[in-house]
Amino acid sequence: MSSSFGTLFKVTTFGESHCAAVGAIVDGCPAGLFLCEADIQVQLDRRRPGQSALSTPRSEADPVSILSGVENGVTLGTSIGLMVPNADQHPEDYQEMAEVPRPSHADYTYQVKYGVRAQSGGGRASARETIGRVAAGAIAEKYLAQKHGIEIVAWVESVGGLSAGRVDLETLTRQEVDSSPVRCPDRETAQAMIELIGEVKDNKDSIGGVVACVCRNVPAGLGEPVFDKLEALLAHAMLSLPASKGFEIGSGFTGSRMLGSEHNDPFVAKGGRLGTLTNHSGGIQGGISNGETIYFRVGFKPPATIGLKQRTAGFDGVQTDLEAKGRHDPCIVPRAVPVVESMAALVLMDLLLRQEFRRG
Repeated sequence: MSSSFGTLFKVTTFGESHCAAVGAIVDGCPAGLFLCEADIQVQLDRRRPGQSALSTPRSEADPVSILSGVENGVTLGTSIGLMVPNADQHPEDYQEMAEVPRPSHADYTYQVKYGVRAQSGGGRASARETIGRVAAGAIAEKYLAQKHGIEIVAWVESVGGLSAGRVDLETLTRQEVDSSPVRCPDRETAQAMIELIGEVKDNKDSIGGVVACVCRNVPAGLGEPVFDKLEALLAHAMLSLPASKGFEIGSGFTGSRMLGSEHNDPFVAKGGRLGTLTNHSGGIQGGISNGETIYFRVGFKPPATIGLKQRTAGFDGVQTDLEAKGRHDPCIVPRAVPVVESMAALVLMDLLLRQEFRRG
């Protein structure tokens, strides 16, 4: 199974949704970075379950422990071990689903591929796997912010058919995003989203949405054409997330309906450097960052596990009714916001180290 991401800044996650603990091993973090659990806990708290009525009622504080790689609050340049315990486990909720694969979940495909699977929870296919990503991403974010002033902010752009209005990509803050439990900075739309998710939850159903993200102050030159282009690695990172189904950057699919004369970003002088007048490219040209703000969107499907009765078939092929038990999010996108930010940080961190290595 592929559980590692990155080259110079390499992250390996471990753990299943109902095992003793989950976490990550981070290789390649530069020595000399001031780091403590509190630096990591901030993002884990934004990701954790049970934050509001909009999320799963599973109650997990998700406290992180740094097991290695840090001494006296400073990184040593060695492997950093991170661990978060699984405390609130209800494996009995999954007994019925041991014989009936959940529609659109990974139960069937994991069983076919490996001949065995974690029957309690979603195993490695669970959103709980993203804890390791978020913990590692928080380390990358601290380095990116301190050394290069890079800012990464994601938010919920849409839930179902509800879409937020335009936001200022250059000034939006995480504080503004977190001012609503649905993490949408458009107050009016946020309230409508909250009501929609509440209705869906009451009906024992689920709903999807879109998370948008901006990366500011990214230096020009990041990306490794032709196969490790910046947008290709961002797409890889985002589409590796549970429930993700779509990725677009800059103008995305809208750009396919434009003329070249409309879509091209003319160059202009910007504070001693060359910049662009518009940013349909989303901060990336030829697979390399151009110094403009990077922005992209990630589409997430509705969570597969729902309490609503579904007609399906068990592993034996016999038709049956499934009413899934367990504690699951009716909509994953509010909790996906810090996960998207973390994966963006991992991509930028790795490419930044590769660029610095090239320059010596």
